[in-house]
Amino acid sequence: MPKSSPVVLKKVTLSLPFGIGGVEMEPDSTERDAAWELYVELVTRVAVQSLNPQKGLVREAMNSLYSLFGSTRQILRKAGPGVGASHDSVGGIAIAVLNNGLRPFLSKWHPLLQEWEEQKIDGVSPQAHERAWDKEMTARGELDALRSDLAKYAEALGAICGVEE
Repeated sequence: MPKSSPVVLKKVTLSLPFGIGGVEMEPDSTERDAAWELYVELVTRVAVQSLNPQKGLVREAMNSLYSLFGSTRQILRKAGPGVGASHDSVGGIAIAVLNNGLRPFLSKWHPLLQEWEEQKIDGVSPQAHERAWDKEMTARGELDALRSDLAKYAEALGAICGVEE
């Protein structure tokens, strides 16, 4: 049986959102594997897809964003210290995205939306209630800006693991 050729690791230069800036790295196989897992988690979530104003709920997107904390932690723990926590490592980038990108958004919007949700009257659908929220369009606008930055993060993860965009 023929042996598969080893993966050639290459240096990648990344431009990252959330104030992380530029990073140049030469990922090893552990970092590439972790980047792939993070990439899959990210690109398959509703929060990274554009939220049509007539469909979907801001709550659904926030729950999806929040779940990225757990999945990222799990992926980084499983990968071990080989993914690093330095600025120029997959682990460091993932942690910075959580702390500099997702946490500020969720810290702002989760309590505001939760307060509004607690005022819902029986018989009103969650979608109708959310649409009546005076902050809904502002939240959706900020969610869209966050989504754009998360798309840049996904693109960077794709470059690290070798996915062609």
